[in-house]
Amino acid sequence: MRDWGIMRTGRPLAAATALALVTTGAAYLFGPGAGESPAASRKQTTTSATGTSGSTGAAEAAAPCTPDPRYPKRQLRGVWIATVKNIDWPSRAGLSPERQKADYVKILDSAVKRRLNAVFVQVRPASDALYKSSLEPWSQYLTGTAGKDPGWDPLPFLVDEAHKRGLEFHAWFNPYRASYDGKAADLPANHPARRHPDWVVRHDGRLYYNPGLPQVRDHVTKVVTDVVRRYDVDGVHFDDYFYPYPGQGGRFDDAAAFAKYGKGEKLADWRRDNVDKLIAEVDEAVHQAKGYVKFGVSPFGIWRNKAEDPSGSDTSGMSAYDAIYADARSWIKHGTVDYVIPQLYWPRGFKAADYRTLVAWWADAVKGTDVQLYIGQALYRVGARDDKSWTKPGELSAHLTYNRKFEQVKGDVYFSAKQLLTNPLRAIDRVVAEHYTRPALLPLIKGLDGEAPAKPAGAGASGATVSWTPSKGARAYAVYQEPKSGPDCRHDDARSLLAVVTAPSFTAPAPGTYLVTALDRLQHESKPVRVKVTG
Repeated sequence: MRDWGIMRTGRPLAAATALALVTTGAAYLFGPGAGESPAASRKQTTTSATGTSGSTGAAEAAAPCTPDPRYPKRQLRGVWIATVKNIDWPSRAGLSPERQKADYVKILDSAVKRRLNAVFVQVRPASDALYKSSLEPWSQYLTGTAGKDPGWDPLPFLVDEAHKRGLEFHAWFNPYRASYDGKAADLPANHPARRHPDWVVRHDGRLYYNPGLPQVRDHVTKVVTDVVRRYDVDGVHFDDYFYPYPGQGGRFDDAAAFAKYGKGEKLADWRRDNVDKLIAEVDEAVHQAKGYVKFGVSPFGIWRNKAEDPSGSDTSGMSAYDAIYADARSWIKHGTVDYVIPQLYWPRGFKAADYRTLVAWWADAVKGTDVQLYIGQALYRVGARDDKSWTKPGELSAHLTYNRKFEQVKGDVYFSAKQLLTNPLRAIDRVVAEHYTRPALLPLIKGLDGEAPAKPAGAGASGATVSWTPSKGARAYAVYQEPKSGPDCRHDDARSLLAVVTAPSFTAPAPGTYLVTALDRLQHESKPVRVKVTG
């Protein structure tokens, strides 16, 4: 997946090659969008001075609002933070815990500055752990030595610092990679690949868990569930690595497992079924452990090409369905994921995999389902000289403009955090200026546990400071500025949304009337309370 930063970015994105197509208590302000459920956002309700639903005054009628697509009320804006090979964090192995913490906070503050509202942090790069685990050894990317205790458990810090800034935290796992190196003997003694050598397939110089074994599915599900139960994560995330990507040639040696479990299926169908089973089992386990935790996958951007399947996209790149046995359309159809983030790492006009063609295909794939669609954006490609499109500072922003054509597109996630800091061609600044001028609430996903908290109580103003009593069950609060004239359109878009804050206070930028709502962890929104600031 985004490990392309070390695995694939050096290869030109040429149509002729399939792999080229693989591609704290303070107030914090985030991305554009805020509001109730999708259904509620279509209701024209206003709020009285006491915060109850109804008219704002007997003589004041609710005027109709036309949503402005430039200011979506709810939109996911995320960034991937890759730990494998120290791509993003820690910046190198062996740093002190204090330096690791400082580097991570720098990434989060950069995300908040850009009004992002979610981070996807790689906690299991290769059957290892960036957290204290009884199931798998400590990751080498912390200390430089696999299995070595770093002296602290990073995950509570990683989660808490994200939550302090109003950022949703998705724990990112690689499901089948056992080791980047092909020698099991070099792994820590407690590594599952050493304790269960029969689980492992050596392929192209790396070690993989065999997706065809029920024991492997059980282990991966157990690892994920362990994290969900012990840590306050908001989501579980898989990347695009399932069966190995085509490499130097050679067969993935799962013949014995196929003979035992294939039951007369064709090999390709059996492999896809193995991946489907894992996705379904993890989905069930996550939601049984905590009903509010989201589960999603960022599949390779091409499901199948039209030449291979009439229902595929009008593209000519590698097919995830056929090459790595990942059938994302099946997961969408069966509802075994809450969201998908296809990695659309190609520019507009790229003949073999045009960005516009693929956005349209994925929007159609989720249409009529409860699975949400976010787009994986190739921030890491900006400035690359092997494709002139990526030398244009506006290419990335143009992708988001195009996304507005499709109501199914609920946000974007950027690979990766390193480029969020370096800001190549100032492209991410342009994205913010053209698309993220307002904060945004997270999209609501149907079927997850959660409900709007009670509206904030005890609200008042002292000078420019607006404060209130914390609401039970609230993780954050949305603050709106009521227009001096015209309709209150906060249900429809984010034009009046000023901030999403984690503390029960806010400094008003000017005198006026402000509305405050309480948000639970999924950002279901309460009714508002109104506060007047006079000076």
